[in-house]
Formats: sequence, C-alpha cells, structure tokens
Amino acid sequence: MTASKSLLAATAMAAAIASTSPSQAADRIPDAQAVKNVVLVHGAFADGSGWRGVYDELTQRGYRVTIVQNPLTSLADDVAATKRALDRQDGPTLLVGHSWGGTVITEAGVDPKVTGLVYVSALSPDAGESSAQQYEGFAPATEFVLETTDDGFGYVKPENFKSGFAHDVSDKDVVFMRDSQVPINMSAFGTKLKNAAWRSKPSWAVIATEDKAFDQAMLLHMAERIGAKVTKVSASHALFATQPKIIADTIDQASREVSAKIR
Repeated sequence: MTASKSLLAATAMAAAIASTSPSQAADRIPDAQAVKNVVLVHGAFADGSGWRGVYDELTQRGYRVTIVQNPLTSLADDVAATKRALDRQDGPTLLVGHSWGGTVITEAGVDPKVTGLVYVSALSPDAGESSAQQYEGFAPATEFVLETTDDGFGYVKPENFKSGFAHDVSDKDVVFMRDSQVPINMSAFGTKLKNAAWRSKPSWAVIATEDKAFDQAMLLHMAERIGAKVTKVSASHALFATQPKIIADTIDQASREVSAKIR
C-alpha cells in the first residue's frame, strides 16, 4: 500500500471511530432548544452526589444542571431548597426527583419555570395526600428496613442497606453509601401536599424493576395515575446512581418533547 493510500485508510478509520463516539456533537442538544435547564432532587438516605453520573451525561449533551441538596428535615424545608434552585434558573426547567424527591418535585413543580417532571422510582402524591398514604394497599418492602432515632429521624438499617437499597452497587461503593446516608425526619412522610404539579405538567417515570424499597405494583400505580410515560430498567432503588444513561436519556427525551410544544 502506498503512503498516500495508507494515509487515506487511516483518515477513514479515524472518521469512522469519531462517528460512533458517544460524545459526538450530534448528541448535543440543539442551540435553539427551549428547555436546557435540569434540576435534580435526591431522595431520603442519600445526597446530591449520587446524581454525578446523570450530571455528567447531561452536561456533556449541553444541558445546564443544578443539583439540590435536601436537608431532609421536613417537606417544607426540602421544597424551599428546591425552590431556591429553581429561582436560579434562567428559563424553562425540567424537574427530576428520586424516591422521596418525587414528593418534593410534586409540591415544588407548580413553579412557573417548571415545564415537565421526571420521577425516578419516585413518590407522587396528590394534593391533600401524604407520602405515607401511597403505600396503603400494597405489599410491604420487607428487605427495606428502617431504624428510627430517638428524635424521629430514619436510617436504612446498616445490615439491610445493600439488599434493600443498592444491591447492584459494588461492595466498596455500597459501604460508603451506607455509612454516608443522610437520615430523614420520618414525620415528613405524614405531611399532606398542598399542590400536585403533575396535574398540570407533563410527566415521565423511570422505574427500577428490582426496586426493594417500593412494591412494583405501587410504582406502576403511581406512574399510571399521573399519566407518566414509563421507562423500565433492571436496577435497584439506587438507580439514580447506577443507571445514569437511561435516566439522562429519559430527561433528554422529556426536554425535547416539551421544547417542541413551547415553540
């Protein structure tokens, strides 16, 4: 093969590799897309750092991502933290919640900047309902065991953390998650919502089919009730950390669909 042909072959190969790269420019959102802001809200027993994979996926595609750090001291406090994040957005925003974070985005999502909601194995009460009421009539989560402190805050029981919360996380990482878990004031689950943003905003749901924190029938019932477009993924309750691409893809789809309607 001549030098010129070798150069052409090498150039063609490099172009082929570039065309299949996941970070290629074609994966980025269009400059004219209306919804570019995403706010991520974590659930109980975790903090915002679990969203790192989703954050990386979305920012690489051109989204502006903000992660809320919920104090988990009350529904009002978590909603206030989310509203502070929404106040910092410069335009239409997609609001995403995992687990307890679903309750938070349901209440906070009535903010006029919010154009859509994404529930990641998340609670979605109606106005006048509490999170605790969502469990009524469904099988108990026997592997997801909580222990409550004298002042009313709940932790996932250490010996049940992997099986009940994150069975698909490596042993090394799950130990760190277990030992860094953020307790929630258990009284928050009994607080009734004043608003249900899903009644006026389009919704999407990503459901972990191996979730041990919620009964599968409960997750499906909630998603169907709010009219969410459902994506199922084989994962534990920790899917917000273990399934970043699936979640980012759903957020991306939601943002594009909402953007098309805004035009």
